[in-house]
Amino acid sequence: MTVARIVQEQRKTTQSGKAQAGSWTLEFERQQAQRPDPLTGWNGSGDTNTQIRLRFDSKEEALVYAERKGLTVHLVPAAPGVLKLQAYADNFR
Repeated sequence: MTVARIVQEQRKTTQSGKAQAGSWTLEFERQQAQRPDPLTGWNGSGDTNTQIRLRFDSKEEALVYAERKGLTVHLVPAAPGVLKLQAYADNFR
């Protein structure tokens, strides 16, 4: 059984724009454990589904896609943004 995670994208902390914020991403969870490669020592597995990320405009679109493909879904909403309003003068109190 394939398990997918649907995550709500947040605004990147290094960006001021909100163009991609609010979109939803479907990504597959790892089905096989990673193991070290005997030649290079790097971790890897034969599971290539973890490389796939699908972006949707709404949560409903992502859920419909997952249901159509028969995926088990973990829904991860974005953490609420906390805005701390502070005046520059507060630095000197």
